Amino acid sequence: MADPARSISSAARFGLTESRAEQALRAAGLWGDVGPQAEYEVILTALSRSPDPDLALRGLDRIRESDLDAWPELRDALVADRRLRGRLVAVLGGSSALSDFLAARRGEWRRLAGDGTPVDGYNAALYAAVGADAQTDGQGPVATLRGAEAVRALKFAYRGLLLEIAADDLGHVVEPGLPAAVYDVIAGRLSDLAEAALRAALAVAWEENGAAPVQERARLAVIAMGKCGGHELNYVSDVDVVFAGEGDSSLATRVATAMMRVASEACFEVDAGLRPEGRNGALVRTLDGHSAYYKRWAKTWEFQALLKARFVAGDAGLGATYLDTVRPMVWNAADRENFVPEVQAMRRRVEEHVPSELLDRELKLGRGGLRDVEFAVQLLQLVHGRTDEALRLGSTVDALAALGAGGYVGRTDAAELGESYRFLRTLEHRLQLQRLRRTHLFPADSETADLRWLARATGIGPERGRSAAQVLQADFKRHGNRIRRLHEKLFYRPLLEAVSRVPTDALRLTAQEARARLAALGYTSPQGALQHIKALTEGVSRRAAIQMAILPVLLDLLGKTPDPDGGLLAYRKVSEALSGTPWYLRVLRDEGAVAERLATLLGTSKLVPDLVVRAPEVLRLLAEPKELAVRDPAEVATSLRNAVNRHGYLGNAVTAARSLRRHELLRVACADLLGFMDVMSVCSALSSVWSAVLQAAIAAVDRAEAAAAGGRQAAVAVIGMGRLGGAELGYGSDADVLFVCEPAPGVSDSDAVRYASRVAQAVRKLLGSPSQDPPLQVDVDLRPEGRQGPIVRTLESYRAYYAQWGEIWETQALLRARPVAGDEELGARFIELIDPIRYPEGGLDATQVREIRRIKARVDTERLPRGADPTTHTKLGRGGLADIEWTIQLVQLRHAHACPSLRTTSTVDALANAAAAGLIDPDDARALREAWLLVTRVRNAATLVRGKQTDQVPTHGRELAAVVSALREPLSEDPGEFLDAYRRTTRRARAIVEHIFYD
Repeated sequence: MADPARSISSAARFGLTESRAEQALRAAGLWGDVGPQAEYEVILTALSRSPDPDLALRGLDRIRESDLDAWPELRDALVADRRLRGRLVAVLGGSSALSDFLAARRGEWRRLAGDGTPVDGYNAALYAAVGADAQTDGQGPVATLRGAEAVRALKFAYRGLLLEIAADDLGHVVEPGLPAAVYDVIAGRLSDLAEAALRAALAVAWEENGAAPVQERARLAVIAMGKCGGHELNYVSDVDVVFAGEGDSSLATRVATAMMRVASEACFEVDAGLRPEGRNGALVRTLDGHSAYYKRWAKTWEFQALLKARFVAGDAGLGATYLDTVRPMVWNAADRENFVPEVQAMRRRVEEHVPSELLDRELKLGRGGLRDVEFAVQLLQLVHGRTDEALRLGSTVDALAALGAGGYVGRTDAAELGESYRFLRTLEHRLQLQRLRRTHLFPADSETADLRWLARATGIGPERGRSAAQVLQADFKRHGNRIRRLHEKLFYRPLLEAVSRVPTDALRLTAQEARARLAALGYTSPQGALQHIKALTEGVSRRAAIQMAILPVLLDLLGKTPDPDGGLLAYRKVSEALSGTPWYLRVLRDEGAVAERLATLLGTSKLVPDLVVRAPEVLRLLAEPKELAVRDPAEVATSLRNAVNRHGYLGNAVTAARSLRRHELLRVACADLLGFMDVMSVCSALSSVWSAVLQAAIAAVDRAEAAAAGGRQAAVAVIGMGRLGGAELGYGSDADVLFVCEPAPGVSDSDAVRYASRVAQAVRKLLGSPSQDPPLQVDVDLRPEGRQGPIVRTLESYRAYYAQWGEIWETQALLRARPVAGDEELGARFIELIDPIRYPEGGLDATQVREIRRIKARVDTERLPRGADPTTHTKLGRGGLADIEWTIQLVQLRHAHACPSLRTTSTVDALANAAAAGLIDPDDARALREAWLLVTRVRNAATLVRGKQTDQVPTHGRELAAVVSALREPLSEDPGEFLDAYRRTTRRARAIVEHIFYD
């Protein structure tokens, strides 16, 4: 008598959990008195690997019961033939529907023992089932069976071939040594089988309508759409078709109707809803009828559906003519107005119809589902396939690979999206195969048994302490999130809509037509532009392919800038310089905002292109305005200091400082030109960058000098003057500074000064050495005694000089003094020293006021460059920066001793505080502030446009237009009107200056 406990334990070892398991095993002869028969353990091991061991065992038992005579043969074959064992057991545990088929059809298991039916034999097999001659030419053969008999024969033949495909698909799960069939192959075989089924059903339909498909009576072509047309069908799916007919339309319609009925009853649902006018339209249309409809009435989604159209049955000549008729319309669909937004809206509508509780479980229609991939791929195909025939593919995975190979999608994105798509399609196949029912719903978290079955059917096992079901859930979420991320990146790519707006004809112009179009876009030298385009796109490299996708949009974008020719030349130079930068073109292609903003920058500024070549990483920031415009000055200073400190060699340290300054200068310039920073933020940011560079440079030089001298002999502080002190620097401004030192304990003043002088001179020399970057000039001309005086003084030397020899202009210069680098404590004591000097007790006497006015008048007459227009010179012109700054500085010198709010280095703050204290009329203060801000903005814009420091406003031509564009002011579309407005503003400021400054 067998031990029940031992038997149950032995059964559990093979994953068999049902109480009936032992009974079934005994009946099959696989079980002895105390456990499994040794010679049959390979069968039990295969059962244990099955997606559902109990289901597989029940299926095996049902096959045995249906044909007891053949059971010993099957049992022995399962032991001897690993391929049969793996394929049969996998099917039995993976599909209850196919298990039913095997139990009902004796001997069908033998299909799995041999090599199976080759794909090119599907037609012959199904034709033979309905009694049709596979060799018939023309529109296909006519069957000899009809009605229920034909349906039954076709159903069993189709199901048998489906069994073979499923066995190949699942066999490796049970027997790991068997080859694993990839998704692409399985989907292709299912499509070929469906195509053969449609042809066999059509043969039955001709027989049922009592007529051979003679060309004189009627011609009928069956066009597959959707997944069948794309050669990527599921196990259970509607097969979408469209019919084209010629001749006897009544007969053609009856045959088409019969074909749909036979195929639907025997194999799968056949849906003709994608035909013109949908279910309300004629089932069969002539070629002229199709052509007229698509030309006049078809909606965007109908052209998207035609993307996968493929002839599958009937009259091959008619099918080819149909495709030749509609395909040109497909590849012109992207020219339709609002094409891209319509496709995007359609995807949103599809998603909205999914119940919210199922949205994250819907493999097909949900977020991160199959439709996300398909819509993105199809949209890219329709837009770029207008000119690139390599993209004209029906299969989603093939089209995605072509998009990646052609540079329209990043290689990594294409590979990841393809991998995730195949994963979801594999899950879809497994779920449908289970009961041969159409389903796209991933099991809920609570459905543990279903999750376990699906994981095993997919070949997913436990790992790292997680069950197979948990691994499956994690993979499903990971792939879904990846698909959604890439879908939103590709499907809503701004560049995609911009490309679609370029007419197809404009993408295929002859050289002469291209020159005319470029001239129309605003290029003054179309021939030169063509040469740049040729240089960027020649060859068959991936880089050239991406450029071909980007340039149509970029040319339009550059055409809207003040200097399209200069912008295209700059783009070519940047592209050639960054040809070895792997992410450059990828960012332009994938981030539409980057391409648009870069075009604006290149077509407006000569400074930006030079900086982009040497600081390309800033291009990444163009996609995120916040990252471009908002950066903490303290963070900049810390980054720069850390970068410098990593280098022991002084030259390398200063090079690092220059590099970060270049990065920040470009970042600020881009944010400024694109309107993401106001003028005060720009000036503050530029000043903080200069301060950080000085701080890092002086620290590095000080370390080097201290090491050479055997110790630090003096503390050194850098005092910002002028615009640096007022945090009002422009793009090309020098750094006006004073150097102050204090001896270290035990060091004489003379030794300390010599040490500090070496530090100061080294800083000036290193920063001011020639380079490709904008100049870094450290100007010390505001020091005591000017150019004749020592570069560095001790604190006491400054005290003595200002007390005995200081002149009123030096007092005025000290109004903007502010510590910016070096020893902070020494800098603070310098400010304590000069405060009584720059804010003199009692203000100024009449003699001092006259002297300041005399100096200002001399500046007005002598410092303005020869030939400069005083009405448009931003610094020394009438109502310019010098006028406004000298005016408020005179007010500060006269009243700051009694009005502490005037003790500021900022021009704008001083104006506001003077008005608040009643020292300047509020309206006058507002007018001066408005003029100062405008002139500062214009000065910055002119520097960006010309690529070098300039104080003269351009008065005509493209430079003036570029300055107006850079200002982003809605003053007027006419640059001349802007110039008039500028002169009015500065003229009013000059009148106020004469009133206040000259009393």
